[in-house]
Amino acid sequence: MNKIPAAERLFTPSYLRALIIPLLFEQILTITIGMADTIMVAAVGEASVSGISLVDSISNLFIQLFSAFATGGAVVASQYMGRRDKISACKAAKQLVYITVIFSGAVAAVLLFGNRHLLRLLFGSIEADVMTAAENYFIFIVLSYPFLALCNSCNALCRSMGKSKITMTVSLIMNIINIGGNAILIYGVGLGTAGAGIASLASRIAGAVIMLIVVCNTRLEIHVDRLFKLEWNGAMVKKILRIGLPSGVENSTFHIGKILVQSLVSTFGTASIAANAVVNNITTFANIPGSVIGLASITVIGQCCGAKKIDQAKYYARLLMILTYVMMALTCLVFYILTPQLSSLYNLSDEALGISVKCTRMLLIQTAIFWPLSFTLPNYLRAAGDARYTMIVAMASMWTCRIGFSYLLGLFLGMGLYGVSWAMVIDWYCRIIFFTRRWLKGGWKTKSVI
Repeated sequence: MNKIPAAERLFTPSYLRALIIPLLFEQILTITIGMADTIMVAAVGEASVSGISLVDSISNLFIQLFSAFATGGAVVASQYMGRRDKISACKAAKQLVYITVIFSGAVAAVLLFGNRHLLRLLFGSIEADVMTAAENYFIFIVLSYPFLALCNSCNALCRSMGKSKITMTVSLIMNIINIGGNAILIYGVGLGTAGAGIASLASRIAGAVIMLIVVCNTRLEIHVDRLFKLEWNGAMVKKILRIGLPSGVENSTFHIGKILVQSLVSTFGTASIAANAVVNNITTFANIPGSVIGLASITVIGQCCGAKKIDQAKYYARLLMILTYVMMALTCLVFYILTPQLSSLYNLSDEALGISVKCTRMLLIQTAIFWPLSFTLPNYLRAAGDARYTMIVAMASMWTCRIGFSYLLGLFLGMGLYGVSWAMVIDWYCRIIFFTRRWLKGGWKTKSVI
């Protein structure tokens, strides 16, 4: 690794620790909200676990769309911060809030009236008790979308300033509200999946309100000034959308593919649906280090590119990738050992438990080796402004590899959920080839956002 003299580095080790460590805990807490819903509702039965799993597969599509706008705003703000242009960074922040509220509100309004039709369209063949559980949960999750989207965008702005300790604290508050609400509404009142949905809604409302108050604080380097004085800046919106739209198309296509795969899994029976929910929860936790570094890289690589210091972007990219591999190797090892015990927390049938353990352990081995280059590396490219390339590669790989091989291995060769899991890994292999080549060839160096 080529050394950059310490005096010339944009980021000190203490800055990186202050960015990454709270972000690590924040991501753990964020994922815990969804995991808590699944684990706590497991007491109601396997059908409830399956219902939440189906709703989450749809919700992740819209959450990733909201996150794409947040990423676009964060990249623009970070690059302005790299240029020490705080006024423009603040203008970008305000436009990001506007875009987020308008888009997420429109999505929620449409889904609020069409949620049952969507569930039946995608998963009409599932058992009646699973569908009822999904419908009861989905309506409250849809209501929470605008608050979740706003919270995500404000979180991204805080991370652009390196203030991930704030977002970590808010995530802790959200978890307390969510888990406490679950305990009362599921166990006490007996509302089942509806209780889990209400608790999630309450936690996301609280998170959005707190984070909006935070980013309106004019003492912060990046802040939203005079929120209720409408100021539409078309040029700034275009810059945000230059990153946000390709990322949104990429993420939405990716999760549409996952929904199609989930629809395929639903034909394998309730045991496979429940096992898939558990596999997703456990492997998502194992992916946290890579996700954290990916989020941190938006700030780090974005500021390096904004300052036109490409050598430092390459230096920090290598440093962060090494850190990702070390952290993911440790987490995957721990989760591999504990897979049977963790899976048993979900009150699964023997059949579902066996499927879950087999798929999870295979994926953990592959994750430790291949996940960082498949998912952390493209965040480097996005931070540099190369979002269109990542969109094209991710879309092509999803449709040709993940979906195609899911049907080939899972359905036609009769491998079930295990075959679907291998199709996911094949998708990773394809992504790595193109993203690694792009980074090493340096095509991202010519991209410009601001």
